[in-house]
Amino acid sequence: MKKLLVELALNRPKAVIAVILLLTVGLGLQLIRVNVDTDPENMLPEGEHVRVVHHEIKDTFGLNDFLVIGIEHDESVFTPEILARVQKITELVKQHEGVIAYDVMAPSEVDDVSRMDDGGLRVQTLMEEPPQSRDEAEYILSRIKENPVLRGKLASDDGKALSIFVPLKSKDEAKAVTDEVRALVAEDHGDERYHYAGLPVAEDSFGIEMFVQMGIAAPIAFFAIFLLMVFFFRKPKIVAAPMVVAMLSVTWTMGLLVGAGFTVHIMSSMIPVFLIPIAVLDAIHLLSEIEGHFKKTGDIRESVRAAMDELYTPMLFTTVTTIVGFGSLVLTPIPPVQVFGGFVAFGVFTAWILTMLFIPSYVILLSPESLRGFGGEQKDSPTSALHRFGKLALARRAPILTLAAVTMVIAGIGITKINVNDNPVYWFKPSHPLRVADRVMNEHLPGTYLAYLRLASEEESAFVEADAMKYVEQLQTHLMSLDNVGAVTTITDVVKKVQAELLGIELSKSEVPDDRQSIAQYLLLYEMSGGDPEDLYKLITPEQDEVVLWVQMPEGENRKVQAVVESANEWMEKNPGPHAMKAEWGGLSYINVVWQEKMVAGMGKALGSSFVVVLIMMSLLFRSFPLGLISMVPLTITIASTYGYIGWSGRDYDMPIAVLSSLALGLSVDFSIHFIQRFREAHRDYGGDVNAAMDAVFGLPSVALARNVVVIALGFVPMFFSNLMPYVTVGAFFFAIMILSGLSTFVLLPALLSLLPQSWVSRGAQAA
Repeated sequence: MKKLLVELALNRPKAVIAVILLLTVGLGLQLIRVNVDTDPENMLPEGEHVRVVHHEIKDTFGLNDFLVIGIEHDESVFTPEILARVQKITELVKQHEGVIAYDVMAPSEVDDVSRMDDGGLRVQTLMEEPPQSRDEAEYILSRIKENPVLRGKLASDDGKALSIFVPLKSKDEAKAVTDEVRALVAEDHGDERYHYAGLPVAEDSFGIEMFVQMGIAAPIAFFAIFLLMVFFFRKPKIVAAPMVVAMLSVTWTMGLLVGAGFTVHIMSSMIPVFLIPIAVLDAIHLLSEIEGHFKKTGDIRESVRAAMDELYTPMLFTTVTTIVGFGSLVLTPIPPVQVFGGFVAFGVFTAWILTMLFIPSYVILLSPESLRGFGGEQKDSPTSALHRFGKLALARRAPILTLAAVTMVIAGIGITKINVNDNPVYWFKPSHPLRVADRVMNEHLPGTYLAYLRLASEEESAFVEADAMKYVEQLQTHLMSLDNVGAVTTITDVVKKVQAELLGIELSKSEVPDDRQSIAQYLLLYEMSGGDPEDLYKLITPEQDEVVLWVQMPEGENRKVQAVVESANEWMEKNPGPHAMKAEWGGLSYINVVWQEKMVAGMGKALGSSFVVVLIMMSLLFRSFPLGLISMVPLTITIASTYGYIGWSGRDYDMPIAVLSSLALGLSVDFSIHFIQRFREAHRDYGGDVNAAMDAVFGLPSVALARNVVVIALGFVPMFFSNLMPYVTVGAFFFAIMILSGLSTFVLLPALLSLLPQSWVSRGAQAA
């Protein structure tokens, strides 16, 4: 295989490049069919139980995902001027094709229940026309506060905030609706402030911004790596080759992804930024080796052959292990993560085959003039910084290994402190308008994070029975006692409100009746007095065999949502319902909890299995199980230290961090392969002299390794400046992971290798 690739590149370079370009054009044309999907719900398969239940609840009760438009004022939003603008906004959103107009919750759209002078009940629109005076505006606020279905949802008790709940036909309409409202507000506004909150707008906005960020970060990373490689090799024409490999790898990977019918999700949007630095790694090794031979011989063809002879095996194994690291993500039960892992693995293979074919073909076609001065002056003298690293590792191996052991213990304790948590709103920086809106709206109102708890009975009309209705009320009371629950809306609120108005008593003194007949009459009276039956059916089914509790939470982090769910489930387990009831959760907030849990479990499985596979591969490569174990040390201490830091620092273990372990495994072991393989060869060549072998390894081979570390780390620096926190997290942590992996390779491996019986080091070196 090696001979075939080398001879093909050296003897038919133009044909090789022509075929590569034709494939690039074909795959590149697929990109025009790109389809974007940023819905975290799709992190789970369509048939996943929680997704099925979620959609069943939405269909059964006519519920939809909401965009929340918030209006805030330091004194009060209940003035004639502000309420007039609120009505204009309401009319605007109702006209949008992506909005379910009849379900919009706004002062001019919701019903209010009140008692007529003759003692009868009247259900009418809360605000049929904008008020003409401040007193009329304040009256509207008073009616909201006396209606348990509206209180907290529509306005804060102090009147400083008001919200419009906009139901969407599809979550990807959220950004478009928001933009229309922003335009209207820009034309007509006072000193009130407008906010746009809710998971749909966060998810939809993220999808748009991630492409903007990738459009900025990828070119900057590309340009930075290009400049760095020009610094390394001194010849822009030669450096162009690995940069072309990077571009082709990204084009082939993304073209195949789109052409195969996959959507570009949150994870797959990061593929270009990952592939660009990874794709040039083998090229750096190959060019570094060609550079070294070319300086000695001046013959570019022989230099390419010699470099390929020395690097083919380690480059093949580093490619395979990187593929294993990324490919292990296919084992996770999260479809977008599977797609990400699978296609990055394909991109890594693409980069390898392009390096094997394109780099030699390109270099061979260059003129002798272009090659003059290739690589500049020699940098690998025994007094270089890298040689000092090697000497330090050998001279201070005892304290170095002791420090590594202590680090592992501390990291292990930190790992036990990790908290799994995520919130799509937190994918934006704290200063982002969506984060500000989330913070402000949840300070004033009970919560913009919704979860639905469905109770279903096999008996028809079960929930107009007094004992069942009282059970719902008790469950509602329990939920309201929890820290992260701002409001819970149930059918009992309607029953108690009708009773309070009919009897002319305060709402706080109203109770669920003790008999079925009174409950049924209250619900019927609500409908006969002008109430929309569809409003009731959002809380109870027409057959009255199912009810749903709307749970509003001011904080949407997974662990806080999970705490609410667990508390409710424990309460229901200790307090069984009067009928055989089935309780199930739905809502976007709950779906986020489920996929995060599955991702953590899946990533643990993926990491464990890929670790074992890579260990076996390393043992086979080096013909030695001890050497296989040693090769895993840098990545092990890197992964442990990274996750230990997360635990000790109290930082949440979220979606971006979840994938870093497999990515670190796939890349960190590459450094070990090159280092150990070149050490074994030098050890053999110098007759078992460890010091001489280390001097040789800390020459040109370590220069190439150090270049790789710097290139990968630098490739992720542009992500530091993204507006999107997942990109910042991945960039910062991967930068740290690469630096730590490099240091571990240059310090720990020499110390460990020097302790091994030298017969173990040399055994099988020739075969490997």
